[in-house]
Amino acid sequence: MTLEKDEHVIEAIGKCRIVIRNGQVVEVGDAQIQDCPLAKRFAFPVPDIGKDSVKANIEHRIKVFGMCTPGREVMDTREFVGFGASELLSFGLHKGLLDAVVLACDGAGTVVVTNPAMVQGIGGRMSGLVSTTPYKEVMDRIEKSGGYVLDREHASIDQLAGVALALVRGFRRIAVTVAQPETAAAIRRIHPKTLIFGVHVTGLSKPEAETLVNASDLVTSCASRTIRDSVGKDALVQAGTAIPIFAMTMAGKILIMEKIRLSTEPVLVKSTKLPVLGDQQPDPLV
Repeated sequence: MTLEKDEHVIEAIGKCRIVIRNGQVVEVGDAQIQDCPLAKRFAFPVPDIGKDSVKANIEHRIKVFGMCTPGREVMDTREFVGFGASELLSFGLHKGLLDAVVLACDGAGTVVVTNPAMVQGIGGRMSGLVSTTPYKEVMDRIEKSGGYVLDREHASIDQLAGVALALVRGFRRIAVTVAQPETAAAIRRIHPKTLIFGVHVTGLSKPEAETLVNASDLVTSCASRTIRDSVGKDALVQAGTAIPIFAMTMAGKILIMEKIRLSTEPVLVKSTKLPVLGDQQPDPLV
């Protein structure tokens, strides 16, 4: 495939806008936060959220698993965080709670995934994808392992259309990761049985956060103050305290509780008002 434009735009590590062209990091924007407890625990840690350290982390991802290149690996079985979006959705596929997961992947755009290791391979190492370039090699790799690519020509990111594609392919228990509140609301309205996981929420306004929370079954908190404020009256379960995941519906609660039930890790269960925030939070919350 001859590419007229080889460019990827992602939002990562404090919602820095990062541009990658031809496998090289060419732009790193300003972060919205200064400190993140999760970033300090990355495989390639980011102890301080400055442009140099963010660039080094992204360059490490490019080198190690080919992010935003034709060599992008799409399979992985390692858990990076206990209750991350990819970990929970991969678990759901593995245990038969889900039939398919709709994700966004660099080099492919929106994809429908049926392999748990592919959910983890794509989502576990991917930050917020804004736009991407289609790579035939990556799309072929996904489809060879049982996935479906929504738009091979442009690698467009359209989670609503991705859910529709999953339904056309015969899947019924479908989950989708969504970053845009209006998209989550549209999916809930048009495909109400879909399990919606709200992701990449740093910087949402209060109305945007409320829209996303009201439409989602599960929502992460990232460094969002508005998400933490919006979940309180309706959240059924919280997983984690530094960067919590919240179950907003019984479907979301079942997924978290089933993962806990089958885990060998010790866990604290306590009835309390949510959210419960630990001492280590991203700083500042925005």
